[in-house]
Amino acid sequence: MPASITEADLDTITADKVIDARGAACPGPLLEAKKGMGTVPVGGVIEVWSSDPVTKTDIGAWSAKVGHAFLGVLVADGYDRVFVRRQK
Repeated sequence: MPASITEADLDTITADKVIDARGAACPGPLLEAKKGMGTVPVGGVIEVWSSDPVTKTDIGAWSAKVGHAFLGVLVADGYDRVFVRRQK
């Protein structure tokens, strides 16, 4: 996986688990991402749907802190699609 991936690349990713946290405020989506990460294999991808604009920053910081790969964000209709690859 290249260090920097484009929105087109993100759009081709099929997540191993999609977490719909739309409507939940911080830290709800991040807590859901933490739970969801434990359900996918190493190398697997979770996709978090969130309408909270802080989520992408929170999940990016959490990913870096715990050693997962923050792949990026796609903007959908009224929510963000945040992608993280499990690294360990």
